[in-house]
Amino acid sequence: MSLTGQAAPTRVRWRILALLMSVCFISHLNRLAMSVAGTERIIPDFNITPERMGWVYTAFLACYTAGMILGGWGIDRFGPRAMLLAMGLGSALFGALTGGLGYGLVGAANLLAGLVVVRGLMGLFTTPLHPACARAVSNWTPAKQVSWANGLVTFAAVLGMASAWPLFGALMDWLGWPGAFLVVAGALFSLTALWGIVGRDRVEDHPSANEAERELVRRTETALPPGNIPTHASTRPLLSRSLLLLALSYAAVGYFQYLFFYWIEYYFKELMHLSTSQSRTNTTLLILALGVGMPVGGWLADRTQRRHQGRIGWALVPGIAMVLSAGFLFLGVAVREPIWIVTLFGLAMFALGASESSFWQAAVQLGGERGGTAAAIINTGGNGVGLLAPLLTPVISAHLGWQWGIAIGGIVGLLGALCWCGIDPSRATQNSQCPAP
Repeated sequence: MSLTGQAAPTRVRWRILALLMSVCFISHLNRLAMSVAGTERIIPDFNITPERMGWVYTAFLACYTAGMILGGWGIDRFGPRAMLLAMGLGSALFGALTGGLGYGLVGAANLLAGLVVVRGLMGLFTTPLHPACARAVSNWTPAKQVSWANGLVTFAAVLGMASAWPLFGALMDWLGWPGAFLVVAGALFSLTALWGIVGRDRVEDHPSANEAERELVRRTETALPPGNIPTHASTRPLLSRSLLLLALSYAAVGYFQYLFFYWIEYYFKELMHLSTSQSRTNTTLLILALGVGMPVGGWLADRTQRRHQGRIGWALVPGIAMVLSAGFLFLGVAVREPIWIVTLFGLAMFALGASESSFWQAAVQLGGERGGTAAAIINTGGNGVGLLAPLLTPVISAHLGWQWGIAIGGIVGLLGALCWCGIDPSRATQNSQCPAP
């Protein structure tokens, strides 16, 4: 009991946030493990060219993108709990099948085709992950902490990706790449089962949350409380100009990120001639820099939105962050010393990460009670363009050099930053206060 005689809020929301972070961590480790296995084992052991391996990476992203809107609809129809459960079980299954291919499930001659199919199906099942997490965060977090909480979830996802090189690499050294995939798939299955037992869609649905915690989550310092959206919000058109521009801007973020996720270790190892250990370490540091930027950017965005009302409050942090990320990337391409390349690329990734949480918060705000679908729309943009990076980077680099192949990400990032000039999620708040017709 508190000094006022009222029960203190329970802390179920923190357990839900920790579970969302854990599921994102292992899901992204499972996803990026393919890049580690491709660079260090599959490409050299099976004489597969980088261009052909790019099709395996792109198969995941293409199917992931194609199913995104359906996944968002499922979140709004069945809730984030059910869709995250389906996501985790399906992703674990196809992660295990990836390992099965390495054990000769289809034979060495058909390995590439098998990987394209299995990783593509895994991408399809992974579609609800981030929109469902964004909706769950919105339903479980006080409004003043939504950007920060989204930043923590995306940080956990990036931490999972960063762990692919040291953690999955160590598993691969110990068990071989097929066995490493089986271990990671088993971990995802276990965490998903725990989510199915403990998770709930909303704070009101959880038997362990008391009324004080429910009131804390419902209380808002902004006009539109996440998880408590007026029912007439569904009468607004979903595909507004702001949402479409948000999707285009996130497309630039997706291209920038996937360029690094899938090819930066190859760049360090094959172009800069660093050792496997150095390449793993440098790649891990870059992805960690991206992840650290996410909660920092979310923290800044929460405060900026309270200080500056309207469009400027929403656009200031992500717009500046994306411009800075492009600038650091251009500088990193221009220098020649490895220490400066890694430092500048790390700053580019940190700045890019600082923009991330604003996208998810803005999408849920613009979508209202269809926030899951809105989040899926921006993720479709992010991956629809992002999937081109694994495919186009080696092609561009073969003609213009790898410096240009990397620098293209900065050009795309600047175009994405410009989109924030026309994005105004605060109008969704104003519209939501209008009486229903």
